[in-house]
Amino acid sequence: MIVYHIVLPDDWAAFDTDLYRAKSLETEGFIHCSFAEQLDGVIERYYARVDEIVILEIETDALMSRLVKEPSTNDEIYPHIYGPINRAAIVSETKRKVTAD
Repeated sequence: MIVYHIVLPDDWAAFDTDLYRAKSLETEGFIHCSFAEQLDGVIERYYARVDEIVILEIETDALMSRLVKEPSTNDEIYPHIYGPINRAAIVSETKRKVTAD
């Protein structure tokens, strides 16, 4: 199964190890992710004021950490990763403009 994680370009550029740890892993205990059909809504809610984001495509079968599907915003089910994301599970990274130039 594929899930997606959104990261700011500066945070992604700082990633230079085999394990990616989003800030939410320390503050909330998991890394927020989305299913494909949820991406646009998440971007509109949380990233509308940034110029660019990086969308990580993650293959959950390759994850070393536990994935849990659980209720979040509006009681909608979202995938959360309880631990770091190993580099081998990241299938692709795509930069995306958010705000108009």
